[in-house]
Amino acid sequence: MKLVWPAAVVVLLTVVALAGAQVAAGRLVLSVGLPYVAALTLLAGLVWRVASWARSPVPFRIPTTCGQQRALDWIPSSRLDNPSTGLGAAVRVLLEVVAFRSLFRGVRAHQRPDGKLVYRSEKLLWAAGLGFHASLLVIVLRHARLFFEPVPAFVTWLQAADGFFAVGVPELYLSDVVLLAALAVLLGRRLADARLRYLSLPADYLPLLLLGAIAASGVLLRHFYRTDLVAVKNLVLSLASLRPDTSFAGGALAFVHLLLVCALAVYFPFSKLVHMAGVFMSPTRNLANSSRRVRHVNPWNAPVPYHTYAEWEDEFRQKLKTAGLPVEKE
Repeated sequence: MKLVWPAAVVVLLTVVALAGAQVAAGRLVLSVGLPYVAALTLLAGLVWRVASWARSPVPFRIPTTCGQQRALDWIPSSRLDNPSTGLGAAVRVLLEVVAFRSLFRGVRAHQRPDGKLVYRSEKLLWAAGLGFHASLLVIVLRHARLFFEPVPAFVTWLQAADGFFAVGVPELYLSDVVLLAALAVLLGRRLADARLRYLSLPADYLPLLLLGAIAASGVLLRHFYRTDLVAVKNLVLSLASLRPDTSFAGGALAFVHLLLVCALAVYFPFSKLVHMAGVFMSPTRNLANSSRRVRHVNPWNAPVPYHTYAEWEDEFRQKLKTAGLPVEKE
């Protein structure tokens, strides 16, 4: 059932798009109203999430460490796994974003039938995750050709590099293949492993299925059910310039693709996918481990009233002397 509900949501969105594409009012809502709602929700949701993270107190240094801390000069320290400077922490965050460094070193415990606990590398998960994110970035950048006229030079170069195999007409993009393969690996991994199936929630399956449906519909639009790209670009340019074109009448599959993209944009700020912005604000990554060199005082601590011993002795001196107890001051 954890998979059924996300799959039902994707199927329902597809049916709604197919039905809406059959009537003029539906096409107007899908091509004009929904993209604006999705864009505003995405922008407002991201601002809200980032602002809420920025307001969260981080009074102490809590970086995740995986190596030797900076100590004596003759003890080598790990400058990336246990950074002691802001520059080291920044480089660690950069490597995490660009190369998924921590995931690359990930291992998984496995108990053999004889009871022995062994560890195995999770390089397949790292490769699938990196391939998915890299190909998705390339695809998003390629779609920039719909938002600009003339098309920026970097988009043209990126398309040429992405389609260097020159297979088919139009040529097959490498990023499309990698994205679909990576999504298949990530989804198949959750389905094939009993422990992952038990731990997975519907919120883990929905993004994978939604992204898979978007990628599949995009590939179908490019290679099998061709749509009018000029009309699509005119629609996108009109939406971006706040002068929406209400006459767009692309194929039904184009509306399916558009609705799925809008649904992902609406869902994005309220899902785990928002880690795209959160990784830069994670105190376990972006803080230097300088707790031994610098005293960090919690600025959010409320003032605590205290009673010193001298004040206590002043208050009870006479009673202490009467009881024969020693006092520091007579």
